[in-house]
Amino acid sequence: MTISSTARPAATGRQHELRRAGSTAVVTELAAALRSYSRDGVVLTETYGDHQIPPRAVGIMLAPWANRIEDGRWTLDGTTQQLDITEPTRGHASHGLLRNTGYDLLERTESSAALEAVAFPQHGYPFLVRHRVDYALDAEGGLRVTQTLTNDSDAAAPYVLGAHPYLRVGDVPSEELTLTVPATTRFVEDERLIPRRSEPAAGEWDLRGGRTVGELTLDAGYTGLAFAAVAHDGEGEPRSVRSTLTAPDGRSVWLWQEESCRYVHVFVTDTFPGRAKGVALEPMTGAANAFNSGEGLQWVGPGESASMRWGIGSSL
Repeated sequence: MTISSTARPAATGRQHELRRAGSTAVVTELAAALRSYSRDGVVLTETYGDHQIPPRAVGIMLAPWANRIEDGRWTLDGTTQQLDITEPTRGHASHGLLRNTGYDLLERTESSAALEAVAFPQHGYPFLVRHRVDYALDAEGGLRVTQTLTNDSDAAAPYVLGAHPYLRVGDVPSEELTLTVPATTRFVEDERLIPRRSEPAAGEWDLRGGRTVGELTLDAGYTGLAFAAVAHDGEGEPRSVRSTLTAPDGRSVWLWQEESCRYVHVFVTDTFPGRAKGVALEPMTGAANAFNSGEGLQWVGPGESASMRWGIGSSL
């Protein structure tokens, strides 16, 4: 059995290649990112070279918060916390504290890898937490990801976990795909993409019946997801929900997420390098700006851990 992990550091660090049942995934040391995933030779995620940092945050893991914190500012026990501004165009703290951090490899098999990184106490987030990411290919070649945050602090720590995969169906132009998201509620955002209220997903915002990607430009959060029980075979998806991209020929790829992850952010952009459209489907445990709104914000106690589980499946 050959287990492939490169020793040569690249821009994204060591590359860990997973293989099983006709599927291949490459996970990077930097940000524990999913750099590529394919099944039976069909590319199912957007990718990039190992000499590049992830364009448009493709595939990176997000902790201890996902998406944005308005002005990088929030309040803890009556004291204002100020995070570094990492989205200068809008003035927010974006995508957590670990997107530029190397993750240590903890465990490795031919079809799985576990990586972990530490977020040390700092201005704006005075907690010591560890973020572990477990990748595995299942018996059918599907991708399964478990993210776990462990609090090594003496006080409860707030968190929103998330991930930033971009999905595709082989060489089919993404603008020709149909996007379906079974969400009943969408967040209404201001001009700086901070949610101000929620409302029923209706009209142009309703993705339950499927919308052609070419018609869309979206950077919006959704909840009210239609979770349903799924047959469990030891590697199944109990109480999960799927957001799906379907090609004109009927092939499809989907993001699934379990009930620990009740939010999905949909980002459809015309700025992904080399593609007319890029489609990110981002599973999250809370909404954008949850550190201020409280929408989906959770706390993990001292010495305790909290997890979310999601993955990518396909019908080819």
